[in-house]
Amino acid sequence: MPHLTAHLPEDKLAGRESELVTALTEAIVGVYGEWARGLVGIRLSGVPAGRFAQGGKAVNTNVSLVMGVRAAAFDRPDAAEISANLAAALTDAITAVLGEELRPGTTVELVPSPQELTFVAGAPAP
Repeated sequence: MPHLTAHLPEDKLAGRESELVTALTEAIVGVYGEWARGLVGIRLSGVPAGRFAQGGKAVNTNVSLVMGVRAAAFDRPDAAEISANLAAALTDAITAVLGEELRPGTTVELVPSPQELTFVAGAPAP
């Protein structure tokens, strides 16, 4: 159940939401496979100008992607490869839709979610 939250500059996101959701979904499906499509959850959060800062200065070229991934995915022998592929694919999706100038400021954080701590509709996730 990959869940992705993206914080992006509002002025770059406005009007591109649908295109970005498609690109991010395709990036995840491209790594995990078609079986994951229906499980991908994406939340886009536009950040107004002046609310992203780097080194104490406001910037308008940062993107923060935080993706919840089942913890068991990190126990696989190919975990490092899958993680690197996800980071690259998600970054490529951002830059393909919103512009290459965002690449240097795009961070991807993969957060493990243990099975016993994952819930859907108030019940343990299958």
